[in-house]
Amino acid sequence: MRLSILFLPLLFLSQSCLPQKSIEAALSKYNTNSVEYTFVEDLKKDEAVLFDSRKLEEYQVSHIENATWVGYKKFDIESIEERFPDKTTPIVVYCSIGVRSEDIAEKLLEAGYTEVKNLYGGIFEWTNAGNSLIDSVGTTKKIHGYNKQWSKLLRQGQIVY
Repeated sequence: MRLSILFLPLLFLSQSCLPQKSIEAALSKYNTNSVEYTFVEDLKKDEAVLFDSRKLEEYQVSHIENATWVGYKKFDIESIEERFPDKTTPIVVYCSIGVRSEDIAEKLLEAGYTEVKNLYGGIFEWTNAGNSLIDSVGTTKKIHGYNKQWSKLLRQGQIVY
C-alpha cells in the first residue's frame, strides 16, 4: 500500500507535465480552438501572408519560405498594422506546433483582422509532410526543435536547439 502511495505522484507527473505523444494530443490539451485551423495541404494552395510567431532564434534556424517573423513575447500589433493595414488580408500564423500561434492569431482577431487562421501542427507538421524550409542562405534541413521533449514530435529534418 505504501509503495503505491509513493508512486501516485510520479504517475500524476507523467500524465500532466510531460509533452504529448502527438501533435493532435498536444493541441487538444493546450489550445482552446478559438482560431480556425488551416492545414498544411491547404496552406500550399492559399494566398495567405505567413506570420512566424516563434522566437527569433527559432526563425533564424529555419522558417517557411515567405514567412514574416512577428515573434511571440515581442509581438507588436502596431507594427503589424503599419505593415499590413488591410485587415481583410488572409493571414496564417504558425509556431512549432500551433500553441503560441493561437495566442498571436487571437491578438490579430482582437485588432480587427478578419481572415486569420492557425496552422495546425505548425512548422513541425509542415516539415513532417516533407515540405522545404529556408534560412538566410537558402534551403535547409535544419529545424529548431523548441526543446528536447517537443522535438520528439518531429519525424523529419535535422533538429537543432
